[in-house]
Amino acid sequence: MNMRMRKFLFWIPRILCILFALFLGLLFLDVFDENLGLLESVLALLIHLIPAYIVIAVLLLAWKREWIGAILFTALEVFYIVWAWGRFHWSAYAAISGPLVLIGILFLLNWIYRAQLRTQ
Repeated sequence: MNMRMRKFLFWIPRILCILFALFLGLLFLDVFDENLGLLESVLALLIHLIPAYIVIAVLLLAWKREWIGAILFTALEVFYIVWAWGRFHWSAYAAISGPLVLIGILFLLNWIYRAQLRTQ
């Protein structure tokens, strides 16, 4: 595996995870449609950002221990589908669980090829 491919395989799940957390963070924008006071808006904002916090926390755990990322991102995907089953259109499931599966698979590949990816 050449150096460019190693860097790509190492960084792509981490970058995708950060982008996914930002995407989840965009979901908080519906808080401002509700006519709430300042305190209620801040509380609603913090509650809506919980999924993004969870994704970032799992990323921090998985940064050097890729097997944790492979397990937890897949578990988050299964949890989301079980929790939200029947509530949304299928595209909502694809938009949330699809990236989680992809990130989980990429962290699994990171773990499998860890020795090759860590060599300089």
